[in-house]
Amino acid sequence: QVQLEESGGGLVQAGGSLRLSCTASGRTFSSYVMGWFRQAPGKEREFVATITILGSLSRYADSVKGRFTISRDNAKNTVYLQMNSLKPEDTAVYYCNTNPPREDYWGKGTLVTVSS
Repeated sequence: QVQLEESGGGLVQAGGSLRLSCTASGRTFSSYVMGWFRQAPGKEREFVATITILGSLSRYADSVKGRFTISRDNAKNTVYLQMNSLKPEDTAVYYCNTNPPREDYWGKGTLVTVSS
């Protein structure tokens, strides 16, 4: 069992940056491919980025490619999402999960609001 807790969200102006963190409890964090997902108001949750177990490979949604960077520190049981050049359309609640996501692993997420 893994419990995930996201943090680092907030209000930022367009063009600004934020760094999200997701800390996992449990000893098996380093066994999972991890991902970031987001849900904007009135929309379905969508994939943002994913990273392999050792952090050697990553993949991004087209909408964030070149602006967001996913990374992980298995020693700290933490996965990060560095978000640069933020746009108002990036406004959403951001979640981390395994990839593919497990329903019982969703946390509360962290809200990112980008003002224009």
